[in-house]
Amino acid sequence: MRVEETKLKGCFIIHDTVFADSRGYFFESFNKQKFDSLTGTNTTFVQDNQSKSTRGVLRGLHFQKGEHAQAKLVRVLEGSVLDVAVDLRKGSPTFGQYEAVELTEDNHLQFFIPRGFAHGFIVLSDKATFFYKCDNFYNKESDGGVIYNDPTININWKIDTKDLILSEKDLNQPSLEQIKDTLYFK
Repeated sequence: MRVEETKLKGCFIIHDTVFADSRGYFFESFNKQKFDSLTGTNTTFVQDNQSKSTRGVLRGLHFQKGEHAQAKLVRVLEGSVLDVAVDLRKGSPTFGQYEAVELTEDNHLQFFIPRGFAHGFIVLSDKATFFYKCDNFYNKESDGGVIYNDPTININWKIDTKDLILSEKDLNQPSLEQIKDTLYFK
């Protein structure tokens, strides 16, 4: 396992060691001791989630507020997605900036997003199965979001806007400007 910190402090791209032969492949997708040692964190995941989506489905940008904030370790089991984290930590030198990582079933990359970030992804392949671990339980009342096409963040989603498929909820999220004074992430 190799860990690469991104320009957003606390966000890491995880490069797993894959052992492949004529039978297929094997890799250790999570080892708490290695993960904590290489990232300098002490993360305990308590919930696993999985979704299946088709090309153009954009889910995000979501976060949990307050005591229900979540760190996530995300990966793709099938297909390809562009995974995005947006820094929402007040006072951070990278506040409002994003990191995008292409996660595929072939590259076996994982992306760690700590608390204090909005998260979203778009499916680039015909279909994708997306899997992630959370370090806190989901709480509906603590749900928050930022509109996917926020002009100050300016995310390149790599798919033409006419081909996007979004939920009603994601189409009606506020802008970062509208919520920035309500964010209490550190």
